[in-house]
Amino acid sequence: MGAYYLAIDIGASSGRHILAHRENGRLILEEVHRFPNGMSEKDGELCWDFEALFREIKVGLKKCKEIGKIPVSVGVDTWGVDFVLLDENDKVLGNTVGYRDSRTNGMDEEVYKILPEDELYARTGIQKAIFNTIYQLMAVKKNHPEYLERARTYLMVPDYFHYLLSGIKSNEYTEATTSQMIDPHTKEWDLELIEMMGYPTSIFQPVKVPGTVLGHLSPQVQAEVGFDCKVVLPATHDTGSAVLAVPSNNPDTVYISSGTWSLMGVERMEADCSPASKAHNFTNEGGYQYRFRYLKNIMGLWMIQSVKKELKEERGLDLSFGELCEDASRQTISSLVDCNDDRFLAPKNMIKEVQAACEESGQPVPQTPGELASVIYNSLAKCYGDTIQEIQEMTGKVYDGISVVGGGANAEYLNELSAKYTGCTVYAGPTEATAIGNLMVQMMTDGEFGSLAEARDCVFESFAVKTYAAQ
Repeated sequence: MGAYYLAIDIGASSGRHILAHRENGRLILEEVHRFPNGMSEKDGELCWDFEALFREIKVGLKKCKEIGKIPVSVGVDTWGVDFVLLDENDKVLGNTVGYRDSRTNGMDEEVYKILPEDELYARTGIQKAIFNTIYQLMAVKKNHPEYLERARTYLMVPDYFHYLLSGIKSNEYTEATTSQMIDPHTKEWDLELIEMMGYPTSIFQPVKVPGTVLGHLSPQVQAEVGFDCKVVLPATHDTGSAVLAVPSNNPDTVYISSGTWSLMGVERMEADCSPASKAHNFTNEGGYQYRFRYLKNIMGLWMIQSVKKELKEERGLDLSFGELCEDASRQTISSLVDCNDDRFLAPKNMIKEVQAACEESGQPVPQTPGELASVIYNSLAKCYGDTIQEIQEMTGKVYDGISVVGGGANAEYLNELSAKYTGCTVYAGPTEATAIGNLMVQMMTDGEFGSLAEARDCVFESFAVKTYAAQ
């Protein structure tokens, strides 16, 4: 039996510990722990419970010990943009506020008073999203300036968990780029920009790349979980890891990392910070080996996740995603909504918001679960179709295939619609792409794979990929 490696993959709604080893040339995965995640209101703010998440991280490590499969290394990936500020005693300052909180309302205008939006994009290449860290920090500056005065350390979410595991502070590159404060040319913090915004430059840590051996489990964590292993930085932004697991070495592959968010784009070696790229709202997020993930953020499965939850709470209907998908495929409703409209970011009720959007635009209003799911899936696929046209315009290339990785790869009706709206063949799988990409970096660091190309070939051989023909 080969060596084991552990990915701790934490998403907006759940987290999981996945062990991997190689057997007969294939990558074998084993989920050893899964736990819930989500934001809840605290002092009028939507917050994460990082203490509970770290307890779950340690529970999963203990389970590895219990089953006798101690990993060579461990790495954590999470969503982007969120962060903590630590004081001189390494205690978190304020609430652990999440990106869906409304504290950033109006903060874009505060930022643009200092640096106009066009100049900010030209400088960073990161698309405007109201929850980007640069706006969140402005909210802290305006509402709680004392936190910035007392802060000694800035850590993004996976950086914070790696610090709790190892005792070592760093800012990992792929996650840091989601802050909108990294220079795409130097690949380092844009300290001049940070100083312009009035944020203390001293709190930012050295930028480390995926594959960095950060250290080992701290003595305290070792004592609690019963073993030691290396702590290796993966691409800690979950999309950065997911894109690594796209099972193709074709440099012209279009990907969709399909989960709570849908991230659709291509890999490029240079950032495009042009006005045309900004007009299309593309972003240049950092990737493995300084590739750029040239992509667009699309609302993704968040909408259907919210509807599923509300159907259970309000109507007593506990439907699976598979059942919703199948029901949607039988509907004839033709209504479409703009998935990227901010009204769907954190509505009090997603069902009512979708219905209101249809009514306001003079379209049939969905009522049944199947109709609601059909409107969302068709709207999402329509957005994919629009986005691939924009990708082709910006890259000057024509694409005939799309690789869908992540949980959305299981959504058969959505994949069929994606092939229809994009005119491309859709290749769906693997579903655990984020964890796989996390593991790939750890295994490349340990010498299990000699290159990214070799690792991607192994992914292709190890996991089923389903094909949906272009229509």
